[in-house]
Amino acid sequence: MKICIVSDSHDRADPLLRAVRAAREAGAEVVVHCGDVIGAHTLRPLLAVGLPVHVVHGNNLGDTLALVRLATESGGLISYHGGEAVLTIDGRRIYVTHYPHQARGMACTGDYDLVCCGHSHEASVTRQDNIAGGRTWLVDPGTVAGIGALASWVLGDLREMSFELRGL
Repeated sequence: MKICIVSDSHDRADPLLRAVRAAREAGAEVVVHCGDVIGAHTLRPLLAVGLPVHVVHGNNLGDTLALVRLATESGGLISYHGGEAVLTIDGRRIYVTHYPHQARGMACTGDYDLVCCGHSHEASVTRQDNIAGGRTWLVDPGTVAGIGALASWVLGDLREMSFELRGL
């Protein structure tokens, strides 16, 4: 299964929507948003795309009540997880946070196949050694809004465990 990993859309719905549409065209079936959404209006256009969206809030937290309301009214398309999410998608264990330091720590546990984060606005795809003797994928898709860096997102393939950085 392919997934779209985005972060740091802030209040810019248009580039987020472009990234999610491009991901859907590339075969993505799920969206993981690593935070700094700001408000529900940023996510609302994604409803028309029809992909399930998992989102955490990050440090630029806008109207949480509106995010909860949108998730409730989305018919299950948008899942708002608060500050962190533990997901199982296509049999893969995934941890989502906004913060890179927290992501690195969780990747070190060996409890997850993939750990996703944002915050830095610097895209990276790496493998982190973990205490279980393996390696965990650590993905920061950068900023989909293009704030302080080129707009970027990641297309992940959970069957192959491959991750491709993409720009807008």
